[in-house]
Amino acid sequence: MGRLFGTDGVRGIANEELTPVLAMQLGQAGAYVLTKEKEHKPTIMVGCDTRISGDMLANALMAGACSVGANCVYVGVLPTPAVAYLTQKYRVDAGVVISASHNPVEFNGIKFFDGNGYKLPDELEDEIEGLIRSNMPGIKFPIGPGVGKIKYRTDAREEYINHSTRAVPVNLAGMKIVVDCAEGASYYTSVEALKELGGNVVAIHNSPDGTNINSNCGSTHMEELQARVVYEKASIGLAFDGDADRLLAVDENGSIVNGDQIMAIVGNHMKSQGKLKKNTIVATVMSNLGFFLMGEKNDIIVEQTKVGDRYVLERMKEIGASLGGEQSGHIIFLDENTTGDGLLSALHLLQVMVETGKSLSELAQVMEMLPQALVNAKVANHKKEKYMEYQVIADAVRQLEEKFAGEGRVLIRPSGTEPLVRVMIEGKDQQAIRREAEKLANLIQDVMF
Repeated sequence: MGRLFGTDGVRGIANEELTPVLAMQLGQAGAYVLTKEKEHKPTIMVGCDTRISGDMLANALMAGACSVGANCVYVGVLPTPAVAYLTQKYRVDAGVVISASHNPVEFNGIKFFDGNGYKLPDELEDEIEGLIRSNMPGIKFPIGPGVGKIKYRTDAREEYINHSTRAVPVNLAGMKIVVDCAEGASYYTSVEALKELGGNVVAIHNSPDGTNINSNCGSTHMEELQARVVYEKASIGLAFDGDADRLLAVDENGSIVNGDQIMAIVGNHMKSQGKLKKNTIVATVMSNLGFFLMGEKNDIIVEQTKVGDRYVLERMKEIGASLGGEQSGHIIFLDENTTGDGLLSALHLLQVMVETGKSLSELAQVMEMLPQALVNAKVANHKKEKYMEYQVIADAVRQLEEKFAGEGRVLIRPSGTEPLVRVMIEGKDQQAIRREAEKLANLIQDVMF
């Protein structure tokens, strides 16, 4: 069995890999590790996205937490960034989100935040995992009044909306906005926030039924949103993922504006106002080469990290940066929240449009997107970290790196959340890089199957 925790918590098929028993154990071990230094009875906030397995896993996790003496506050369906913000605001001891983000409905996940709203470092996750694997040595299970209890709150989403609209109080009067909520956690918060700010909102995929989350919608399936923006003659389209911690956009012509482009647009605007701390944006190695060229041209420092918004956040905290994120749309505004926040990203992007008077297509010209090809190779989860141990794969990777040296990039990495090895090639010729990426992905899949 591989490591439980990936780059975004524990993920798996609900009721098969991520079982109620495992959720209960994570509740027990997580509550113990995150609150063992506390002298008071600790409290953990728990929220989830809209998938049908959310209540099952949330209740199992809370039962586990209560069994080691922690209280829980269940806030129900809320975006991941809302739970991160509210964990800090209400000064509870930890937060938990039950979500598998952009993945299909059969998946779910469990991710923890500390009392300050930050995702856990590897060491704490390892400690939680170690307790589970060793059958909870040293953990006491109280009886009587020592057992924890659960409180249910339904008003927390309004607190998050108010925080977001106060943080970026942009006037959206007269602006038509199409919003794809991915049948996920943003179905209420994003629509209400944009309406409160005066936007003319056309909401699609905002009727979650527990089974339709991310189903041909949201930030991973943007074709319908692209067409709808053009049909509605809207100024912009906004696409969230299932837990609303990421945002992608569509310009008035129906073209996708990705996370790199959004960071470039907002980052340059922040720089012009003296609000871009350290004159730096933190990105990952997966960001487009055009993003790094944009930084050089506009005198913005671009720091690189490993893939995963947790590593972006760690670097931002280390150097005191205020903006960072990923091409996939996880964008962190550290002055306003402690994790990727789709709603804040949307409001900042809209603010630039309003304050400059420019269309999104005009603003997106701040950087040139160089052709990229990204192909996934399906491999067993326990093998995905070992692809370079296969000589035929190592040789093929080396040959590709030599071929594209000086004219592009080759990046091969295991997915942090799925049973995949991702092959990304960047270069001048889209057809050529696509062909090579598919060839290598097929080789990895065949050899490691």
